[in-house]
Formats: sequence, C-alpha cells, structure tokens
Amino acid sequence: MDNKQYLIADARREQIIKAAIEVLTEIGYVSTSLSKIANKANVSTGLISYHFSGKEDLMRNTLMYLVEKERAFIKEKVEQKQTYMEKLMVFIEASLAYQGTNRENNIALLEIVFNARTPDNVPYYLVEIDDEDELNVLLKEILYKGQESKEFGDFDRQVIAIVIRGAISGSMSLPQYENELNLEDYSEKMVNSVLKMIK
Repeated sequence: MDNKQYLIADARREQIIKAAIEVLTEIGYVSTSLSKIANKANVSTGLISYHFSGKEDLMRNTLMYLVEKERAFIKEKVEQKQTYMEKLMVFIEASLAYQGTNRENNIALLEIVFNARTPDNVPYYLVEIDDEDELNVLLKEILYKGQESKEFGDFDRQVIAIVIRGAISGSMSLPQYENELNLEDYSEKMVNSVLKMIK
C-alpha cells in the first residue's frame, strides 16, 4: 500500500471510530451495531468490515484511540513545563480540562470498558494489563523526580498517585447540568488540596 492510500485508509478508520464514539454515547454499547455505526459514518457496513474484523475489533480500536487522545493531550501540556511542581499542577488541570471538554469520549470509553469483552470472554475492566497505563507512569515519574529534586516533601508516591487519579476520575461524575465553571472550581480546589499533601 503506498503512503497516500495508507493515509486515506487511516482517515477512513478514524471516521468510523468517531462515528462509533457518537453511537456509543447516544445509545450505549449493547445497542451499538456495525450497521448503526455505518449509518452514522455514512459508509457501508462492508467498508467497516474491510477495516475492522467485527464489532469487538472496532471497539478495541476505539478504546485505544480514546486512551491515546487523552494521553497525547495531557503529555503535551506537561512537557511544556519546567519544574516538577508546574508539571504536576498542569497534569491535574489538563486531565480535568480534558474530562470537561470531551464528555462524549469519556462516556464512550466507559461504555466499552464496562460492556466489552476480550476474545476469551473476560470483561475489559477485569483484564490484567501487562503495561501500566502511561498516564500513571507519567504521574509517578513527576512525583518521584519532584521528591528527588526536593521540590516536594516526603510522602508515599503510590498513594498520592492513586488519590490524584481517583479525584480526576471522580470529576466525571459531576452532574451533567453543572457548568464548566464548576469544573474549574473543582480543578482549583483539587490543585490546592494536592499542594498541601505534597509539601
């Protein structure tokens, strides 16, 4: 396949994945079918079958796409900062900002994680993952290096990492009707609370 064809194929795959995210958000995993996704993407089901071997394959690829989108967004913001304190603050702020502006992505991700199963019939949320989530690795690295450089005080990195990731996930359950302002407020309070813990 030459490069141009590959790019077209890639764009087509992304178009199908984006349609899958919309359908998952609107009607949930159980009701999502390849024909409904094809409808949303304005393509034939045959074209989806050309790019993905079936619903499970498409859902697995959609999950990877969603995880990668969030990871890239946060990493880019973190890499722009110099001190570990700044990196940690922007990790929290960017994570919360992503949750706030990508609500559809979060709903689709949860639909897949809690409803999809592996080829061995294991629900995704119970799958033993060999590689640790890259955002967790990044967060622990910031905490470790911040302690090494004496920017942060003495604390258990594992516990603080779990507290931070838990508070970020928890923000997804802020009621839908609460506006962006509340997420900003939440973000500010969370940053202040974490600051107290790591000093």
